[in-house]
Amino acid sequence: MDNRYVFWISLSLLLGCQPELTINPELNANPSNLEVFAEDLVSTPLYERDMAIAPDGKELIFTRGTFNQKIRALISLSKNGGNWGEATILPFSGKYQDIEPFYAPDGEVLYFASNRPVYSDTTRTDYNIWAVNKVKGSWGTPYPLDSVINSRNDEFYPAVSANGNLYFTATREDGYGREDIFYSTYSSGQYQSPIALDSLVNTKAYEFNAYIDPAETLLIFSSFGRADGYGGGDLYFSKKLSDGSWSAARNLGPKLNSEFLDYCPFVDLKAGNLYFTSERTNQVQVEVNQPEEITKEAHKTLNGMGNIYRISLQNTPIKSVQ
Repeated sequence: MDNRYVFWISLSLLLGCQPELTINPELNANPSNLEVFAEDLVSTPLYERDMAIAPDGKELIFTRGTFNQKIRALISLSKNGGNWGEATILPFSGKYQDIEPFYAPDGEVLYFASNRPVYSDTTRTDYNIWAVNKVKGSWGTPYPLDSVINSRNDEFYPAVSANGNLYFTATREDGYGREDIFYSTYSSGQYQSPIALDSLVNTKAYEFNAYIDPAETLLIFSSFGRADGYGGGDLYFSKKLSDGSWSAARNLGPKLNSEFLDYCPFVDLKAGNLYFTSERTNQVQVEVNQPEEITKEAHKTLNGMGNIYRISLQNTPIKSVQ
């Protein structure tokens, strides 16, 4: 059976007994405190992560997976008039592990990471960076970025500035640690050899999942293993200085970070909100007497699976992109 059907059957069984919900997320709201985004529509008992919003605010795309994330796909919500339509799997997604969407600043290209076979090599199962163009309002056929970017190791979490420069996560010999953030300049229609950001951003620990703004002035990323971390992986930020270098990365603090994994940052510049994924949970040990009680606990949104959170950028240490 095709993976996408298994996925939706699982989702239907999970949510089938719940009442029908009409949820219309307001992207322009600016919450002063951290909140779960669009519970029961985007954030559910399943595993949601890495969301991106189109520059015009009319589409959002995120990754949804099963509890163990063995099946993952890119989910789209589109806005017609004042209402959001039903969630759908993007037409090119659902067969492979497609994750980590990122819109080009003009909204006409979507970048993502996938383990689909690359360069006509059916034996390849590593993650690579792909792109897909919007053609007459619809997404076309994905294509991989050049092999100067995609190696036989994994490449994750693409983010692209207005001039085409690409930021991504990889483990390479010329890096600093276990995982690092690399960037590749886009010149004369081609990507140049990637370079690891310096030690003010990368360390001997793990650095991953970097968001870059269109003007290439703000970098938000996750790191695990730093002395100032709060737990399973924290959000950090760095701003570009007047000399073109990056400032020393700063932890975003306990208002945003938790003892659990916090990652996959994204900024909706139009609304001024920061989004990210977190595995935080409010569940504690409770006495259960029937198997159904365990099922009920597992099917709560804050069950420790990934959810999408948001907060106004003004209520973070970042304050603004500029």
